[in-house]
Amino acid sequence: MKNIAILVPETAVIEAVADPRYAFTAVNEFLKSAGRQPLFNIQLVGLTPEVRVTDGLFSIHTDAVLRNARKPDLIIIPAVSGNMEQAVRLNRYFFHWVVQHYKMGTEVASLCLGAFLLAGSGLLDGRTCSTHWLFANEFRNMYPEVELIDEKIVTEQNGLYTSGGANSYWNLLLYLIEKYTDREMAILTSKFFVLDIDRNSQSPFSIFKGQKVHNDAEIAKVQEFIEANYQDKITVDELCEKFGIARRTFERRFKKATNNTVLEYWQRVKIEAAKRQLELSRKTVGEVMYEVGYSDTKAFRDIFKKVTSMSPVDYRNKYNKEAFN
Repeated sequence: MKNIAILVPETAVIEAVADPRYAFTAVNEFLKSAGRQPLFNIQLVGLTPEVRVTDGLFSIHTDAVLRNARKPDLIIIPAVSGNMEQAVRLNRYFFHWVVQHYKMGTEVASLCLGAFLLAGSGLLDGRTCSTHWLFANEFRNMYPEVELIDEKIVTEQNGLYTSGGANSYWNLLLYLIEKYTDREMAILTSKFFVLDIDRNSQSPFSIFKGQKVHNDAEIAKVQEFIEANYQDKITVDELCEKFGIARRTFERRFKKATNNTVLEYWQRVKIEAAKRQLELSRKTVGEVMYEVGYSDTKAFRDIFKKVTSMSPVDYRNKYNKEAFN
């Protein structure tokens, strides 16, 4: 049997507690229906016997508190809501328990914004992870020692698992179910819950806003200039001259402040503008390409696909309801 501890942190997202419990309980039922032994012992583990969530509207009654919980084979840290720094402070008493069991061989998985708690434990230092794309900049500011791969749905490294934003945690649950059982059981689970198995990128869902929470006022002005003039062909040297910064210094400061090179930032702003037009207008892909400042069809398609994991045509067909009219 595999002992699964689903933590119930303060400010937990109730669905991110209930869904993994439902998923692993369902797998036990699938196994029994197939004449096999159920595999998972599931415990909700909290700091207290009762945890009030969703601004006190709901209560979750835990099966155990830390001191009397079974030794887990897998710890699941669900998503939390509200202010992330406050969530980390409120739940810091989980950290020693999680780290202690990880050092004894327990695997640990965070769902969506649960990555903030996992990172708060120190276990992600020097490692990679994912979280909700909307909180990528905040995560990088709080945990610069962690490599955030914000386009990924699922990451795995040394028995530590993380998932992307919101409902993408179901893909991590399917991943774990396949690991602990087999592919057939993962497929059955995906069909039962009507899930798209093996989805590996949250890029099509992300919205680029740029990293602006930094203290470099000159670079912030450069960002504003790029966002206002993204259609124009302006070189890095011209930017350096305009803002009076030596190129090497400029590139170093821009990367430090924004987590992007100048070229990457310019491309992301262009592609974000293209996405909006593909979503909301009747313009052709070619018209959109020219309006955001590209003249090379292949270059536009390649960069668009690199950023969104979809071609411009597929993106338009997915999000623009007028595309088929």
